[in-house]
Amino acid sequence: MDEKRIAETIRRNRDFMKSAFGQETPASDQQKLLPQPPLTKAPKSEKRIPLTMEFDAVVTEHDYVRLLQDRVSNRFYAEDPMNLDQLAFLLWSTQGVRAIRGKNYAALRPVPSAGARHAFETYLLVNNVQGLEQGVYHYLPMEHALELISIQDNMAQTMTECACNQKWAGKAAVTFVYTAMAYRGEWRYTVNAHRVMLIDAGHVVQNLYLSAQAIGCGTCAIAAFQQEMTDRLLQVDGQEEFTVYMAPVGLRDESKNEANTKKLYADV
Repeated sequence: MDEKRIAETIRRNRDFMKSAFGQETPASDQQKLLPQPPLTKAPKSEKRIPLTMEFDAVVTEHDYVRLLQDRVSNRFYAEDPMNLDQLAFLLWSTQGVRAIRGKNYAALRPVPSAGARHAFETYLLVNNVQGLEQGVYHYLPMEHALELISIQDNMAQTMTECACNQKWAGKAAVTFVYTAMAYRGEWRYTVNAHRVMLIDAGHVVQNLYLSAQAIGCGTCAIAAFQQEMTDRLLQVDGQEEFTVYMAPVGLRDESKNEANTKKLYADV
C-alpha cells in the first residue's frame, strides 16, 4: 500500500471513530416499525450443558479496588484446567441475562449496550476445561447453558492459528470468541450501528478481565485474529454474523506473568 492510500485509509478510519449522531441519517427499521431481530441466536442443537448460578465457591476476590489494582493482561497460564463453575461465572458476568423488559424488547445483562441491543454472541474454543471435551461451544444466555458446535482435536494448535500464530494463545484453557449479529444493532441505529457495537465489545471484555481476576484466572484480549478461519470454525456465515473479538483465558501463572510484566516495562 502506497503512502497516499495509507493516509486516505487512516482518514476514513478516524472519521469512523467520530460520532455521526445528530446528523441526518436514514430511518431505521425500528422507526419503520419492522419486526426487531431476536434478542439471542437460536440454538442449533437440542442438547444442553447446564451451568451453575452458584458462584460463591469460585469467586476468591471480592475487593473491587484490589481487582482494579491487580488487573493486568495475562499471557502465561498454568497447566491446570479450569473448572466448569469458573467458566459459568465468566459467561454470566459478561453476557448473562438478568431480566427481560417489554415484550422481549430488551435483555438486561451485566454489561451496558447502546439501546440495549447486545449484538454479540459468545463462543468458546475449549482446550482444557474439566467436564468439557475439546471443541467449539456456543453460550445460550437465556438458558445459561452451553451447546456443542463441534468436537475439535488439538484445540491448542487451532487457537494459536486463529490468533495469527500467537503461541501463548494456544496455552489457554479456553478462548472466548465474540461474534456480532450485525442486524441487531442496525435495526435500531442503521449506519451508526457499527461504531457503537465496537464500543460495546469493549464493555463486554472489560467485564471478562475483572471477572477472570476475581476467580484466579487471567486473560489478554486479541484483535489480531484470522477472520475467515475463525468464522468457519464457529460455523457462522461471515456476513450477517462474524467474529469481532477474542480473549484466551486460563488459570494465572503468577510468577511468569510478573516476570514478563517487569521485562516489558524495564526500559520504559
